[in-house]
Amino acid sequence: MEYEIPSKLKRLKESATLKAAEKARALRAKGVKVISLDVGEPDFPTPLPIIEEAYKALKEGYTHYGPSQGLPELRETLSDKVKSEKGIDVRPSSFIITPGSKQSIYYSLIALLEEGDEVLIPTPAWPSYMEMVKLVGGVPIEVKTNSSFLPSIDELEKYTTGRTKALIINYPNNPTGSVYDRGKLEELATFVKEKNLWVISDEIYEKLTYEGEFISFATLEGMDDRTITVNGFSKTYAMTGWRIGYAYGPEEVIKMMVKVQQHTATCVPAFVQKAAIAALTKCDDYVKEMVSEFKKRRDFIFEGFKKLGFKLEKPKGAFYLFPDVRGIYRDPPNFNDFLLDKAAVSVTPGAGFGVGYEPYVRVSYANSLENIREGLERIEKALSESSN
Repeated sequence: MEYEIPSKLKRLKESATLKAAEKARALRAKGVKVISLDVGEPDFPTPLPIIEEAYKALKEGYTHYGPSQGLPELRETLSDKVKSEKGIDVRPSSFIITPGSKQSIYYSLIALLEEGDEVLIPTPAWPSYMEMVKLVGGVPIEVKTNSSFLPSIDELEKYTTGRTKALIINYPNNPTGSVYDRGKLEELATFVKEKNLWVISDEIYEKLTYEGEFISFATLEGMDDRTITVNGFSKTYAMTGWRIGYAYGPEEVIKMMVKVQQHTATCVPAFVQKAAIAALTKCDDYVKEMVSEFKKRRDFIFEGFKKLGFKLEKPKGAFYLFPDVRGIYRDPPNFNDFLLDKAAVSVTPGAGFGVGYEPYVRVSYANSLENIREGLERIEKALSESSN
């Protein structure tokens, strides 16, 4: 039987981040030492207390189905942590535990959108936002940010229509590392209230904030009843392969998200959830050490790219740079291919992060200082040779 691709899948683009990593992997398979400055995951090992708790839970029989909403003890721990750290009282019943934070975003969109509803997405943005909106029948509306990669209310106003249903925000931002301060967040809060929008606030890089204070969007006045806050364990606790995230927000929305999970993933493995409790209660020192190391790397790689002549903003969080390649290389949209071919350094092309960002690349410093130093030397050499 001939397969006909459904129209909703024809609209989907490949993941730019995974595609870049696959090219680097193919080169490695040929024996080439590739310096990876593309990956969106910490290069640190998962902390031992988390692994030990998972092993203990496995031995204790946490190997069967659990509640679709998540283990009550994990939701209670998250509730306590959100209250102590952010000062908002979110009941355990207002949390859902999902197989990665990506699923939390996807479930949120299913729960909020009707066919044809529009979602504002300030760009550059993680490509999966746009594709997930399409997948659930919505329409992603890309809204370019200013020169500091911060959303402008005037620009958001320009793209708002009668079909606009939600706004997705992400800070510290992937791919730019930008962080929204209180003034910017209050502007956004006023805007979404006036337009009567839902907000999906992706705060997965929350703990990786190097300057200023991280302010969760739901803590702003009047925002808790219109915000789905998404977070997880992948970036903060180096648990990308464990596939566990969570969301919290208005209980009626969370109930619909639970219903979606019941009919898809069913639940997150119980032993992984037990390990997540250990992450929340036993790993604060580990997180501080990791953040301190990322900050050192951020400072080093930022200065390195500046010396090479790239135009870029200094990121305040996450573990990415988003340099402009114009003026550095004659064919900016293909700079990532040039680096891989001539320097065996892998970065992610900017085109995947929104229309108009083809001249940029995303550079991850989730790698050792030694490898970052070598990567910068290789880039300098490749650029020097290409200009001769």
